[in-house]
Amino acid sequence: MCVGAAIGLTGAAATAFNVGLGLTVANAFVGRAAAKQRADQTYNQALLANQSAERDKRLQQQALAEQKQAKEKAEAQNIFAKNIETLQASRAIIASERAGTTIGLLLMDNERQGANYRESVAQSLESFRRQYDRNILATEATFENRRNQLQSNINEAYNAIPSLGQTLLNIGTSSLNQFALLS
Repeated sequence: MCVGAAIGLTGAAATAFNVGLGLTVANAFVGRAAAKQRADQTYNQALLANQSAERDKRLQQQALAEQKQAKEKAEAQNIFAKNIETLQASRAIIASERAGTTIGLLLMDNERQGANYRESVAQSLESFRRQYDRNILATEATFENRRNQLQSNINEAYNAIPSLGQTLLNIGTSSLNQFALLS
């Protein structure tokens, strides 16, 4: 009956005040400990989720790089095949043993078609490279968004833990309310 008696309560009122105060203190510190435990769990889950996000980003970027490399190889093979086709067509025109401006025009047209194809492929590859760069930036942005959300969750969880001062103030307020009711 020490606290109840110290503030002037006697008998059953002092006992009720002491029991209520004890329960308030226990409840406040148990709640604080539970909030801390939830925040620690949030932090640990965020660590795992961050590792997963890093792995996802790495795998996506690796797949994009492989796709880019395959596209470049395929287009290089197409250009090589078109060069051979152009040379064969030029040799066939020359082998026809015709003479004059018609042959010259046919050769120029054949070479122009080959150059147009190479230029078309080069433009297509350049467009693909720009898209690759945008896709890489998108994976970075997605990763950063996920990381920021995880950090926000951690901050929110730790901010939900009442400080020691808040806990003591809540105990004091509750005790004063209880004292006012009992006196």
